[in-house]
Amino acid sequence: MTSRTDSIMASSGDAETPAAAAKRLRPARTNATKQKLFEASMELIGERGVAGVTVDEIAAAAGVSKGTVYYNFGSKSDLIAQLLRHGVDILLARLLSVRDDSADPLAAMDEMIGQAMDFMDEYPSFARLWVSENWRTPSEWQDTFTELRGLLLAVVGAAIDAVAAVYPVDQAVSRGSLETAIFGACFVVGLDRQTYNPERTREQSVMAIMATMRGYVVK
Repeated sequence: MTSRTDSIMASSGDAETPAAAAKRLRPARTNATKQKLFEASMELIGERGVAGVTVDEIAAAAGVSKGTVYYNFGSKSDLIAQLLRHGVDILLARLLSVRDDSADPLAAMDEMIGQAMDFMDEYPSFARLWVSENWRTPSEWQDTFTELRGLLLAVVGAAIDAVAAVYPVDQAVSRGSLETAIFGACFVVGLDRQTYNPERTREQSVMAIMATMRGYVVK
């Protein structure tokens, strides 16, 4: 069976699929050093923002030498770009772990959004970095965000396609806007829960986001 992600192709017929691109971006084996740097940088950036953190501080917090950081990543800008990729790799792996052959694609999407909420719980500073820098104009990492955003939106879009293949849907709804609404809601609802409403449950957050998707389905 063709997976929902493999069915989404880029504009050119022989372009790399989102699933293939996601696999390419994920390392073949766990990179312990990158994970240490990712976790250390997310903690520091969460406290002071990306501009207020130095490579020396990230390296010290991760327990690696500054030379190792510069050797592997070059500049601070390159380091942040690679850590953005690493964070999206983690999120993509969780989204793509959801079975795409479910008898009810709405249930599969519910599970996918739950995976996104779990990611926001575990890495709230990544979500803050994404929201604060993704729409900054101009952004130092504009090209990186464009690529990674496209991968994530393609996975969401493939899940919506699976729903549309089973349920009657409102054709008047703009598909690009629908993907963006669900994708953006995962970040905003996840962050809002972390910052202002910690009493709100995971299930409540998922239900709120799924309300948009269920509104797309024609009763």
